[in-house]
Amino acid sequence: MSIGEKIRKAREENGITQAEAAERLLVSRQTISNWENERSLPDILSVMRMSELYHVSLDELLKGDRAMMNKIEKDMKISKTEKKIMKFAGVSILLGLIVFALSQAFAGSPIVDFLEGATPWVLLGLTYLFWLLSLDKQRD
Repeated sequence: MSIGEKIRKAREENGITQAEAAERLLVSRQTISNWENERSLPDILSVMRMSELYHVSLDELLKGDRAMMNKIEKDMKISKTEKKIMKFAGVSILLGLIVFALSQAFAGSPIVDFLEGATPWVLLGLTYLFWLLSLDKQRD
């Protein structure tokens, strides 16, 4: 049985309409319909909310549905990539602040002038490289 069928069955067994489920799950009624008709898959947070609302275990909802498990795995990879990007952005900002502070403290020094000019280009190149690597990981 697919996750869409499991969602519909659990909702109906609890006597909940699509509109009521949508309100409690903080989504639209069309979203509930799309999940039940397998036009789209819910995210893991919505599955957890459905588990509570319909009084079924996560295992019952997810077990045996390979498409849903693949979606969860992909969502986790994307989340990890986003965390890495945020860490990289934080380090980049910190590095930029350090270079700015050095340029103020040692104004006129050729090394600091070089760092001040090169830093944005280096960070741009690293950001582009990191972005390309993250796209490659998301395809896996």
